[in-house]
Amino acid sequence: VIQECYVQNTAREYAKIYAAEAEPLEGFGEVPEIIPIFLVHRPANNIPYATVEEELVGEFVKYSVRDGKEVNFLRKDSEAGQKCCTFQHWVYEKTNGSLLVTDLQGVGMKLTDVGIATLAKGYKGFKGNCSISFIEQFRALHQCNKYCEMLGLKSLRTTHQKQRKATSMKSKNLPNSSTIKNTVPKKAREPRDFISSEH
Repeated sequence: VIQECYVQNTAREYAKIYAAEAEPLEGFGEVPEIIPIFLVHRPANNIPYATVEEELVGEFVKYSVRDGKEVNFLRKDSEAGQKCCTFQHWVYEKTNGSLLVTDLQGVGMKLTDVGIATLAKGYKGFKGNCSISFIEQFRALHQCNKYCEMLGLKSLRTTHQKQRKATSMKSKNLPNSSTIKNTVPKKAREPRDFISSEH
């Protein structure tokens, strides 16, 4: 329960910074808000801890899901859906790909019960209530929209393709000669015989 509060309230802080950057932009308009969640201690109760938050009235919509896949096309076309996708992209970029706010859902621009995926377990104190693979899925599936462009966010498709290319090139490269001891004659060396933890 404590982690649930920490996740939602941390995501809320990111949303406030996002709003401060986005709202002044001409034509951006209203920004999604993650509502606060409060931890209540009730020592006399059989269940001593509970969470309390504002009741959201209206049509409850899932804009993104826990597995990092983006919203469906109907929701993606909505203003709230696009701005949620942009918020995810913004957080991803601000944290250098270390954190992704996911499971965005709520009524209109008011969101609740969000999730957070982190690249490394324990990043900023998160136990990671969403799998690390969700970040990879998001990076591969995200399609920038006009709000991403308004905020000047970099395309993840280009970044993702560059990272995949660099990884495949890296795995094909041999360790550089300074890391190999010259105890074996050059002709006898086979590239697959050398494994370096640095590469």
